[in-house]
This record gives sequence, structure tokens and C-alpha cells, in this order.
Amino acid sequence: MVKELYLDDSYLREFEAKVVKVTEEGVFLDQTAFFPRAGGLEGDRGILITPVGEMKVIGARKVEGDVLHLLESTEGIEEGMEVRGIIDWENRYRQMRLHTASHIVSAVFYEKYGALVTGGHITAEKSKDLYNVEKLTPEMIEEVFQEANEIVKRDLPVKVYYLPREEALKIPGIVKLAGRNPPDIPVWRIVEIPGVDIQADGGPHVRRTGEIGEIVFLKKENKGKGKKAVVFTVRP
Repeated sequence: MVKELYLDDSYLREFEAKVVKVTEEGVFLDQTAFFPRAGGLEGDRGILITPVGEMKVIGARKVEGDVLHLLESTEGIEEGMEVRGIIDWENRYRQMRLHTASHIVSAVFYEKYGALVTGGHITAEKSKDLYNVEKLTPEMIEEVFQEANEIVKRDLPVKVYYLPREEALKIPGIVKLAGRNPPDIPVWRIVEIPGVDIQADGGPHVRRTGEIGEIVFLKKENKGKGKKAVVFTVRP
């Protein structure tokens, strides 16, 4: 199985690896810093420097627990080749900022309105989170985003650590996804913003909330009964 370097270091931009399998779509590596599309986040982009040239990585996704690196071309690449991966850092870092911002916004919605997340999608440009609330008033939105930005300005640490499943399940609000069962694995990766939020989460985040910048509300969307979406971005 691939060693998922991004789980322990979201800031790792380059890494060395060995090709373990080649397909028509791309390659599998023995270790990777490319985050695969998961949890509503887009997969990383970047390049692989190989003995036969520089290959563009157009995305990454999970395949049976492994990570497939999607390439524009696999011509000349063979199993056993040593390669160097380089992450498109601008794209990744924007997603990291938006991902941590999403945790803060969802934590405020949960605390104030008991709202659970029913879905979402994060790109480098914006985040869309859906909540199981019946209404989403301008007053609610203003209150939530004002408080979220106050949390950002406090420049709190964002901690990543691991807990046994049984211990993690004892933490109130550890899973904030409506209608989703907790992951059935023995050890959970936990992302915590002390005093604000704690969740089981497998994605990349910034180290401190101050890195987010300003969370800017863009619009709301009505996706049906009990499904209201907020769309926001971060700046600068």
C-alpha cells in the first residue's frame, strides 16, 4: 500500500518515490504527497520528473485504498522507475486555507444551530458546504461568518494527531456529517482547532488559522428541504 505522506505533512511540496504500477490513466507510487480527490476536496495537481521526461499530473484519486496519479501521458514510464513528484503548491495551499475555513464555518453553524454538514465541495477558488437546516437567513449568515473570521484572527493552532476509534467516538461532535457513519478503521486521524472544532478528517490543512486570511461569503443556495448551501472563498 502507498505511504500517504500528506497525512503527516500538508506542507510537503516535493518527494521522491518509485513507480509500482503503470496504467493507461497514470501511475501508482510507493509513497506520495499528492492528495487524492476525497472528502469533497479536489485531487492535487503537479508534475512527475521521470527518467523519460517531465509528466504533468492532472489529478489524483483513490483506487482500492491506493492512490492513482492521473497523467497526461504515461509513455515510456515503467515499473521500478525512480521519480520526483512536485505539487502545484498554489493550488494546494488555496485548498488548505479553504478546507480549514470550512471546518471553522461548520463548527460555528454546529454550535449555534446544531447544523450538520450534508455535503460539500472545495476547489482552489471556493468552498460550498451544505447544511441540514430548514432556513438560512441573512442574519444567520452574517453572524456565522463574523464569528468565523474572529476565530481566524486569533491565529489558533490547527493540530493533527491520531486516536483509537473507540476513544475518538467519545468526543462530542467528532463526526459532523449528517447521515454518515464514522469511518470503520481502528485509528482515526483527528484535526483539532482548540476550543473551536475537533473532527475526524483525512485532508490537508494549514498550521494556524491566521493563514486563512479573510473568509468571504459569496452566496447561498437552496438545494431542497433541509439542504441549504453556503458558498464562500478566502482572500487575499
